[in-house]
Amino acid sequence: MRLSNEELNEFDEEGYLFFPGKFSPQEAALLKQEAETIYAMDRKEVWRESSGAARTAFAAHQYNEGFGRLGGHPRLIEPVEQVLDGHVYIHQYKVNAKVAFDGAVWQWHQDYGTWKRDDEMPEPRAMNIAVFLDDVTAANGPLLFIPGSHKQGVIEAGHDLETTSYPLWTLDRDTVSELAARGGCVAPTGPAGSMIMFSSLLVHASPANISPFGRIIVYLSLCHVDNHIRAFNREEWIAHRDFTPINALSDDCLDELVAERRFAAE
Repeated sequence: MRLSNEELNEFDEEGYLFFPGKFSPQEAALLKQEAETIYAMDRKEVWRESSGAARTAFAAHQYNEGFGRLGGHPRLIEPVEQVLDGHVYIHQYKVNAKVAFDGAVWQWHQDYGTWKRDDEMPEPRAMNIAVFLDDVTAANGPLLFIPGSHKQGVIEAGHDLETTSYPLWTLDRDTVSELAARGGCVAPTGPAGSMIMFSSLLVHASPANISPFGRIIVYLSLCHVDNHIRAFNREEWIAHRDFTPINALSDDCLDELVAERRFAAE
C-alpha cells in the first residue's frame, strides 16, 4: 500500500491519516475473536482496569497467530516505511480495549514523549498505525486528536502514575487547551476494519467508555531500525529489544487464516 502525494501532504499537515474500512469485516472479526481469546488469559502482558476488565494486551504478535500476521501486514508496514523512509521494527504492540461501561480514559499525551523519556529513542522517527476491531463511534471512547500538534515537537509533560493502571507522561490542561485553540479537536470514527496512522508527536487521548458498547483497537508502534531505543528500563514485552526489520507478508495473510480456521471447524 503506497500513499499518494495528497495523502503524504495531509499527513505532514495534520499529523494523521484515516482510512475507513481498510480491512474487511471478515479480517476484523477474526482479529476481534483473537483479542477476546487473549483477554481471557492470565498473562503478565494483559493489563486490567481496577474493575478487572481488560485494558490492554502487550506484545500480542508474540503469542497469537492472528496478531502475528497483522504485525507483518503490508497495509500497515508499507505506508509507515514510506513516511519514515526505510525499514521499521515493532517498538510496541498493544491491543487496547474500552469495555462497555468500565473502559477508563487514556490521558492527553504524545507517544514519543514516553519513548524518549523512558526508552531513550533518539528521534521521533516512529509512529503508530491502528486498526479498529469494532465499530468506533462518538459513544464508545474514540481516539481524540489535536490536528497539527505534532509540529510543536516534544512538549513538557508530567509523569502520571495514579490516574489509570498504565503510567504515562501526560500534558496539563492549559497546554491541551492552547493546542486545541489552534488546531481544534477531532475524533475519527468508522466501522470495524478502519485504519489510522498518526505521528508519534501528535497529541491525543481517549475518553472513558460509559456506553453499553465496547470497542477494541490494535496499535503497532513502528520505529525506523536506525532509531531504535538505547535504554531498557521497561519490560521487553512493553518496549521491544528486537530491532530486526519487518518483512511484509502477503496482502491476503489474514484471509488465509480465516480460511484455515473455517476448514479446521468443518
